Formats: sequence, C-alpha cells, structure tokens
Amino acid sequence: MYPIQYEGDIFRPPSEARSLILQATIGCSHNRCTFCAMYMFKKFRERDLGELEKEIVAAGRTWPYTRRIFLADGNALTLSTEKLQHILQLLNEAFPHLERVSVYGNPQDLLQKESSELALLRSLKLGMIYLGLESGSGSLLEEVNKGATPEEMARGAKRVKEAAIPLSITVINGLGGRDGSVEHARETARLLNEIDPEYLGLLSLMIIPGTTMHRRVEEGRLTPLGPWEMLQEIKMMVEQLSLSNCLFRANHASNYLPLKAILSKDRETLVAALEDVLQRKAPGALRSEDYRML
Repeated sequence: MYPIQYEGDIFRPPSEARSLILQATIGCSHNRCTFCAMYMFKKFRERDLGELEKEIVAAGRTWPYTRRIFLADGNALTLSTEKLQHILQLLNEAFPHLERVSVYGNPQDLLQKESSELALLRSLKLGMIYLGLESGSGSLLEEVNKGATPEEMARGAKRVKEAAIPLSITVINGLGGRDGSVEHARETARLLNEIDPEYLGLLSLMIIPGTTMHRRVEEGRLTPLGPWEMLQEIKMMVEQLSLSNCLFRANHASNYLPLKAILSKDRETLVAALEDVLQRKAPGALRSEDYRML
C-alpha cells in the first residue's frame, strides 16, 4: 500500500519538484485571495498528528534516502511552533539523510512567530519558507484581499531573515491589470528591495473561472495584460530592483517566457534581453495560451 494518502489536488513550488510531499495541513487558512482557486474546494484543517506520524514513519521506511521534504498544503507554517517542532523531529528521525524541509507561509503566519521560534525550527532543518508576496502595492493587496499590508509583509520577512532561514518570494506578474501595471511594478520593486530575499519567483496571472477576479474581468472592471504587456511590466520591475544576492526564476508553467538570473550581477543583462524580445516581438517567441497552466 502507498504510504501517503493525499487529499485533493497538491500544489508545490517549481523548485520542490524532486521533494517528497507530505500534507501537514489541508487547504489554506486564509483562502480569500481574489485570484486564487488552488484551495477553493478544501476546508482548512490541521492534520491529526497521530495520523501524520504514522504516514511519516511509513514513508521513511519506503524512501529512507529522501533528502528534501515539502510540507503542504497552502501554508503549513500556520501550525503552532510546538506542532511544527514535533513534526520536524519526526522527519529527522524517519529520514536519516534529510537535508531540508520547506513550507508555504502566509504573511499572517510569519507575524505569529518570533524570530527565536523560527530559529528553533531552522535548527530542525526548516530550510526554506515560500512567501506569496504577490505585490508591493498596498492598494492592490487590499483589492485582491491578500490579508496583509506591505509593511506587514516586510515585518514578517524580517523575522525570517533574522532566523537565517532562506526566503523565497513569489510575485504575480499582471496582478493589477492594465490600469495598475506601473504601480504594481514600481511598488513591488520597492518592497523587494526592502526585504532583499534570497530567491524571487515570478508567476504570470491566470484568470481562473469561479474566482472573484474572473468575475471582475467578465464585468469589465479589470483588463488583463497581454503577453507583451506582461514582459514590459517585468522589465519595469527588474529595472528598479537592487538586491544583494537573489536568484531570480520565472520558470513556472504560467509564464510566457522562461527567465533566470542572479540579480546582483545579471540584472542589466536581463533587462537588455527583455528589451530585445520586446523590440523584435518574434512570432512563436512566447509560450502560447494553450500551454500555460497553474
């Protein structure tokens, strides 16, 4: 019998493609962002620790050489420090070759934990926190019902940095539509410069049927960016970034054009490459709409 029984669709960052995935929680504790349908059909709950412990032990026997584990679902970091400590201890016992455990975290989760608590979790191999920043614009974050202000995002991220846990931030290209594009690019760059994350991942907005954002588009209250406008927005944002040592990736299936760079040394090269693509607008240069996905 397969040692892990998953509930519903499972989502993970692109960089966790080779990680063992365990559901410590089901769904997302916030689950109110207007653009997101990932956990629309899941009611949030914490997994029973006894049930999860049995799963961890069985998985450890099946895949003892596992090096990386991702704790799903939407924000396992919402669990109390005590529960996370217990889960991490179980993982360290079950997987002797374990190098890193990673989680999604909401901004609210980061603000509920002190730097000392996060440092304790780091000592148990919590080695990456993925934070959905989405935008640095306060008005846009309010509009999409993110549940946090830019200032709260920065405060939470600071605690992660103080605990010496690598922080991977996700931004959604096109989130503000055509009218909000310039503000989205400018304010996101400003907030990223303040946070100075180790990793930056870029998604491109997809309008998902059933979401509040889809209704806004249908009603004509939001005009989505086209593919070339998406690239122009990326260029605007990257031009204003000043990060110390950040690995940048736009390799998600939603992106029209795969991009990668170390922004401390490749920023100007990336801007030049984007400018070249925007000038040429060669047919077939971008991923077609049919091949984009979450």
